[in-house]
Amino acid sequence: MDKAIIGRKAGMTQIFDENGKVIPVTVIEAGPCVVVRKKTQETDGYTSVQIGFAEIEARKLPKPEQGHLQKAGVPLLKYLKEFKLSEPDKYNVGDQIKADVFAAGDRVDITGVSKGKGYQGVVKRWGASRGRMSHGGGPVHRHQGSMGANSSPSRVFPGKIMPGHMGAEQVTILNLDVVKVDPELNLIAVRGAVPGPKGGLVYLRNTVKNA
Repeated sequence: MDKAIIGRKAGMTQIFDENGKVIPVTVIEAGPCVVVRKKTQETDGYTSVQIGFAEIEARKLPKPEQGHLQKAGVPLLKYLKEFKLSEPDKYNVGDQIKADVFAAGDRVDITGVSKGKGYQGVVKRWGASRGRMSHGGGPVHRHQGSMGANSSPSRVFPGKIMPGHMGAEQVTILNLDVVKVDPELNLIAVRGAVPGPKGGLVYLRNTVKNA
């Protein structure tokens, strides 16, 4: 059965296994989430489940979203996310999804928005080499250098590494191990790093094995 949940990144720490080995983990405050809508093949052309996370005051939510949630008979929720699950019939509108939907030993794919780094040059953004620091090399040690174009083709080819906005992109990390689940505190500890800052929104879904 496919499983999914929405959460917030709480930060990183380390825990010890039964052999005393240190495991670096990211702690995620996962749920509780509420099933807001089920889409079916008959009405929408495909099957999916929409879940919501984090209750919010009515004055902070647009009226169309309020109507959507009130029609479903669920609390007002700040974040909504749709997951295409293989067995959506096992979920009903109004059902709660908590952290214990996952268990230690599960594999999950986690999606988040990476930390924004602002406007960066080619050395930091792409790992380009800088110019030699010998006499006469400045002040262009960290510039991108020649574009490589001449009268033919008289343009810069797409994909050329250049300075620009770095980070703040949606990133999915695959096949992370769930190390520990605390149902009372709605916490999931996952081995390794997860994209985004502390408090950043993340989406967890069980890893789908290739047939």
